[in-house]
Amino acid sequence: MLTLLPFALGLLGGVVAQTGSVSSYISSESPIAKAGVLANIGPNGSKSSGAFPGVVIASPSTSNPDYLFSWTRDSSLTFQTLIDQYTSGEDTSLRSLIDDFVSAEAALQQVTNPSGSVSTGGLAEPKFYINETAFEGPWGRPQRDGPALRSTAIITYANWLLENGNSSFVTNTLWPILQLDLDYVAANWNQSTFDLWEEINSSSFFTTAVQHRALRQGIALANAIGQTSVVSNYGTQADNLLCFLQSYWNPTGGYITANTGGGRSGIDSNTLIASIHTFDSTAGCDAVTFQPCSDKALSNLKVYVDSFRSIYTLNSGVASNAAVATGRYPEDVYQGGNPWYLTTFAVAEQLYDALIVWKGQGMLDVTSTSLAFFQQFSSDVAVGTYASGSSTFSTLTSAVQTFADGFVSQNAKWTPSGGALAEQYLRDSGSPTSAVDLTWSYASALTAFAAQAGKTYGNWSASGLQLPSTCSSGVPVTFNIDRTTQYGENVYITGSVGALNTWSTDNALILNTANYPTWTITVYLPPNTSVQYKYLTKYNGQVTWEDDPNNTITTPASGGLNQTDSWH
Repeated sequence: MLTLLPFALGLLGGVVAQTGSVSSYISSESPIAKAGVLANIGPNGSKSSGAFPGVVIASPSTSNPDYLFSWTRDSSLTFQTLIDQYTSGEDTSLRSLIDDFVSAEAALQQVTNPSGSVSTGGLAEPKFYINETAFEGPWGRPQRDGPALRSTAIITYANWLLENGNSSFVTNTLWPILQLDLDYVAANWNQSTFDLWEEINSSSFFTTAVQHRALRQGIALANAIGQTSVVSNYGTQADNLLCFLQSYWNPTGGYITANTGGGRSGIDSNTLIASIHTFDSTAGCDAVTFQPCSDKALSNLKVYVDSFRSIYTLNSGVASNAAVATGRYPEDVYQGGNPWYLTTFAVAEQLYDALIVWKGQGMLDVTSTSLAFFQQFSSDVAVGTYASGSSTFSTLTSAVQTFADGFVSQNAKWTPSGGALAEQYLRDSGSPTSAVDLTWSYASALTAFAAQAGKTYGNWSASGLQLPSTCSSGVPVTFNIDRTTQYGENVYITGSVGALNTWSTDNALILNTANYPTWTITVYLPPNTSVQYKYLTKYNGQVTWEDDPNNTITTPASGGLNQTDSWH
């Protein structure tokens, strides 16, 4: 007999009332969110401020902050939502708008910008003016998630066109656009990038995850239209990305480290947003791709949510296993460091996605990794597999449903009566703040509401993926070094092989601080090779190397290596 925690009992007893409240909010907010998205798309959106056709503005806000720009990431995620609605038959009026988006993105690919030209890095430029010209001011660039997200959205459209007999448009018009982005991903995935919050230049879980998805989808489309010359390279790099994706997992903390640099804990909504945007319902609860119901993704969700329980006044007095408002990451100070609508919706969406899979497969697994997540709702649940006919399955899925609905309720509580969604709401009062009418906030509402209704949209070949024993780029070597640093000082590594950027001070690889004062990084190095390397620190432009001699290892022929060093 399972023992439900008191709060969980109270929640389950009130499911009808809370579900009704959530249903009412979804019913009223859905058309507002859809209208909010469309209002921010040029040329005819009521708030698009003269944006070119198919160009998505992030927000009509022009000061504190000025978001009257078009970000490749935001635009692609927004149109992924609209393309899903169109290709599923939910809204058949969107075709011309989607074609405008494709044309706009094709034009932006060719705009030379501070990141480069179309052939020299410009595809990773994060944002443009809404008249399709380059923004040349200082910014966090490059951002390498953009090409991947754009290709994923357009591939979804391409697949629908193929199913409906329009292969010539896919081959002649869409494929040249897609190949530019996919070739870029394949060639540059292992280079440093600013994260989706545009603050940390390192490697980012979100970027790696969406790049992996993009290449898998690119392979499937290339095969479908006979563009097979790219398949081998895309497959090789997708395998390398899948290997690298595993290195973000922090088994000690039970969470996904969002970025390999930055000096923060690594607990970040980046990881939940990655999970929902790489959801493939046919992949089950696969932990290799960090599917929403995987044990690692659930453990990560709990650590992330719990990190906000004590830092926002809005969350005061909420039970330790109830939904709360969440933000980007617990250390956030931007605009005061507040809850975001889109991050709180992301928690709900991941849980809804998990429920879709559990109910579809008729069972759920509790592992030692996910045990703490499930024990929030049933204190004596044990590791095991629970079939849909069992009381444990019913108890846990009902509790998770209520938990998920609670995050929607959090946003509902702080949504103004007119339904407008800003970027954030104040951590103390709940008043909307920062950019008004944020397109991504509206899009995140639509995707969370769809997941709550049990909807899924296509798959991306995540089912059945196997983790290669070794990547063609090498074997995974994890470097660990204890080093106490001051705020703003970071530890780097470089060495004698290309994967360590060949003794480059400027391009040395930053280590992450998830287990500070131990600094850690996983790098794929050539197998069965003698490698020399050194650590260095950077602080306020000053570089400090450790003393001679160089450190030396010989990498294994297969498997991996965990190397622990001391600063000397």
